[in-house]
Amino acid sequence: MKPATPLEAVLKTLPEQPGVYQYFDEKGTIIYVGKAKNLRKRVHSYFNRDHLDSTKTRLLVKAIKRIEFTVVDTETDALLLESSLIKQHQPRFNINLKDDKSYPWICITNEAFPRVLPTRRVIRDGSVYYGPYASVPTMYALLDLIKQLFPLRTCTFSLTPQNITNGKYKVCLEYHIKNCLGPCENRQTEIDYDRNIHHIRNILSGHLAQVLRNLKEQMNQAAEDLEFERAHFIKTRMELLEKYQSRSAVVSPTVSNVDVLALAEDGESAYVNYLQVIEGTVVHAQTVELRKRLDESPDELLTFAVMTMRQRFSSKAPELLLPFPLPYPIPGCEVTVPQRGDKKKLLDLSQKNADQYRRDRQKQLALTNPEAHTERIMSQMQRDLRLTVQPRRMECFDNSNMHGNHAVSAMTVFVDGKPSKKDYRHFNVKTVIGPDDFATMREVILRRYQRVLEEQQPLPDLIVIDGGKGQLSAALESLEQLGLRGKVGIIGIAKRLEEIYYPGDSLPLYLDKKSETLRILQQIRDEAHRFGITHHRTRRDNATLHTELTRINGISDKSAQALLRALGSVARIKAATLEELAGIIGQAKAKKVFDFLQSVEPID
Repeated sequence: MKPATPLEAVLKTLPEQPGVYQYFDEKGTIIYVGKAKNLRKRVHSYFNRDHLDSTKTRLLVKAIKRIEFTVVDTETDALLLESSLIKQHQPRFNINLKDDKSYPWICITNEAFPRVLPTRRVIRDGSVYYGPYASVPTMYALLDLIKQLFPLRTCTFSLTPQNITNGKYKVCLEYHIKNCLGPCENRQTEIDYDRNIHHIRNILSGHLAQVLRNLKEQMNQAAEDLEFERAHFIKTRMELLEKYQSRSAVVSPTVSNVDVLALAEDGESAYVNYLQVIEGTVVHAQTVELRKRLDESPDELLTFAVMTMRQRFSSKAPELLLPFPLPYPIPGCEVTVPQRGDKKKLLDLSQKNADQYRRDRQKQLALTNPEAHTERIMSQMQRDLRLTVQPRRMECFDNSNMHGNHAVSAMTVFVDGKPSKKDYRHFNVKTVIGPDDFATMREVILRRYQRVLEEQQPLPDLIVIDGGKGQLSAALESLEQLGLRGKVGIIGIAKRLEEIYYPGDSLPLYLDKKSETLRILQQIRDEAHRFGITHHRTRRDNATLHTELTRINGISDKSAQALLRALGSVARIKAATLEELAGIIGQAKAKKVFDFLQSVEPID
């Protein structure tokens, strides 16, 4: 019996308990950290054949040389430990938070008469930090508000009771311009100064209502004590704070302390919007990009984002609003998936921000790196439509006729997701009599790809048929006749519900109505319809022209075409005056046309 390798030995002895597993490469570096409700089932899933369909997962498994695991009591413990290990080791196969910025914080220093200042460095010295702030202008606007509300010192003096008593420091210009109340000379007591710091903490924490209540009490007390100047000063501060509050995104007084997250996916990336709501007001809003490593599911992406954003903003909110439930419980937090009301509106706001961020990133990528933008779209279409190759060249067919007359078909071509108008083609149907859409499709597909084969042109990556199962089956008959069935991708798209039909599959595929894949399919289909209708109208008008105008003795095709170009239709030619017709084809011919059309009812 062949002895088991160390890796196989670990796989055979894994417990069926919750825990965290770590994969190491040959150098002993952690390359992946994962959590599991059942360690045995989860780790074994990486090594079964179904899971290895993913290229990235195959690369991960190939690199694993050692497995370690830690058993924990609950799924929540597994979630917390996984989050901590990912943050500590940043394994290359785990979800990557694409965030290389150093976000600013507002710091209340740990000293007598604390200062309030911006910083990008968080130092564990007892100081209190608020943030981080994704928008630097927002942070400075908040600092300006605090400066207007509460005069604070900006100097770095050591304001110990002994130094103040000994008169070591003198007031500076900040005192004289009323930006500071002079605690260095004991002109402001530490009790009064700390009361202001307490208010500032509440403002930075989002508890504006509590600050306003305290200020109102102080204002009323000052008025009772007949200190009207002080009462007016406090009232001015309240008005400033209320003005700031009105500029904030007030959600609803019924929605208190909650965190809100929404997710928008885009191929290899996902975008998560985070809103922190305190006392009905959005106090923090940020959207981050997550880079997928192993084609993670929405559950995994959102769970990672929840843990990351709550840690980043030190959130203790007892409720979490999400678009779908998570497989793991969030420690100290209840998850809600709202269906209506103010909470649903708040979740919709977060989703709107995530979607907008995704669109902005797509536009930026299209401008700065068009090739990468095209590659992303083509890869997404390949996944969405379950194709074996990227649909770099697509050809779409649409039929058009009027009561079975003048049947035509149009072919539009998209290359790399964009129209290639030089490759558009019209087909005048030759073998079909009457309104037979299926027979028309058979003829056009046969003619098109027979010519492609004869001229040895490259086949398209995807054929798109405007229609449902019937039109698709007709096109497949022609491809079968040419020996092309199975050699080129083909789908049908029905207009009513935008169903996508595949050969041999009776059940249609429904794409997300907002997806780029559906948008491009709709665009090429609509282009084919427009192109076909334009050609059909031209044929119909020409037919009308020849059946009406060329019946007139002495009127040539050239004269008839001149009239049609100038006036647009036979009906307008009939409505024209003799003088208008003479201005186009001369007096003699105009008289013949005018007399004939006045005596005959035109078809058009």
